[in-house]
Amino acid sequence: MTKPGIPKGTRDFSPAEMAKRNYIFGVIRSVFENYGFRQIETPSMENLSTLMGKYGEEGDKLLFKILNSGDWAHDLQDEELLGRNSIRLTNRISEKGLRYDLTVPFARYVVQHRDEVTFPFKRYQIQPVWRADRPQKGRYREFFQCDADVVGSDSLLYEAEMIEMIDQAFRKFGFPVTIKVNNRKILAGIAELIDAAEKIVEITVAIDKLDKIGMEGVTKELAERGLSDGQIEKLKPVILLQGNNQEKIASLRETLKGITIAEKGLDEMEFVMKCVGESDIENKVEIDLTLARGLNYYTGTILEVKADNVEMGSISGGGRYDNLTGIFGMEGVSGVGFSFGADRIYDVLTMLNLFPEEAQRGTKLIFLAFDQKGIEYSLPMVRKARRAGIATEIYPEPAKMKKQMTYANNNNIPFVAIVGDNEMAEGKVMLKNMVSGEQTLMTIEEIIDKIL
Repeated sequence: MTKPGIPKGTRDFSPAEMAKRNYIFGVIRSVFENYGFRQIETPSMENLSTLMGKYGEEGDKLLFKILNSGDWAHDLQDEELLGRNSIRLTNRISEKGLRYDLTVPFARYVVQHRDEVTFPFKRYQIQPVWRADRPQKGRYREFFQCDADVVGSDSLLYEAEMIEMIDQAFRKFGFPVTIKVNNRKILAGIAELIDAAEKIVEITVAIDKLDKIGMEGVTKELAERGLSDGQIEKLKPVILLQGNNQEKIASLRETLKGITIAEKGLDEMEFVMKCVGESDIENKVEIDLTLARGLNYYTGTILEVKADNVEMGSISGGGRYDNLTGIFGMEGVSGVGFSFGADRIYDVLTMLNLFPEEAQRGTKLIFLAFDQKGIEYSLPMVRKARRAGIATEIYPEPAKMKKQMTYANNNNIPFVAIVGDNEMAEGKVMLKNMVSGEQTLMTIEEIIDKIL
């Protein structure tokens, strides 16, 4: 019989893994709620008309599409099937798709529920998304995103607050990160500087790959996208700008002087960095002109987060998307948001062995009895421990003690209450600390006090 499996790029999660994942979600949720964000959920599937055209040409190719229910081929003509035109055929047989991210569904939600929300509207979502990408380390076809977005305000305070939220979360996780910041208006100004304003998308897509393919690779891609050698040479010193954040802003003001969109972007950048500088942020915040983020809808500040001293892609990112709801017929609603990559955060915490002990355990106390009489004796104490808020189990049958202890060990249960004739005679149980090996005869009240 063939052993069952799961699709590539997806994963099962064991109870131990879920405990760690829930720890991550708990930290992120606490940060979101601490800044006044409220939770919503949207469906796993959306109409393809909602999703298509929102992520650029490459993003459209990565959408998982769902066949129409019922006899989806009923109305197709033979020539349509034999024509092998996959795009046209897909449009006929598929009307829905799995969501690619949480931002576009959120924009759809805001427009659809515009009469129910109060602006500025601050929401967060922690849900899975799907991308038909090639699976590799740190990249999955099904993964969770943890998004926080604000719509209905142009205030740059929200950009600064989001940097604070990122800092707060990774301080709780216990590892340092670098928060990279840029502004799409500055990038647009750079494109104008080199007389390539019409190629802003091509330029940003190329320079966003700098850390992966190097300057030589970026130079080659820019040339393939139609930039001249002179334009590329003029671009290089700008995107490779050195110095601290203040020096970079000062240098850019000189280089981009007179380019209106760039000056507006620099004003925005300076305000955000001033707010960040006045806060108690511990992680490094760095202006990085190579940060472009390929998604087409960012229009202002863009953010990306990398773990320090760990080989891993970005673990958080986002930005401002002033015109996103306009694609659904609701003009003039500015938005800004970011997302934590829970799966990559999990990988970093695992590599650095930073999961706290309590995040790796479920049951704290288990009762083990030698016979049925011991089981019946234990049940009232099990209920009392549970009512006190202690995760408690009882082994359901009088199996050999070795088998019961193996169960406790394999499930990483820190305290074991052993019930035998002597314990029952004294109205107590023998509590064993599975870490230290210490054993003490105790009442259930004493056990509850000790564990709590």
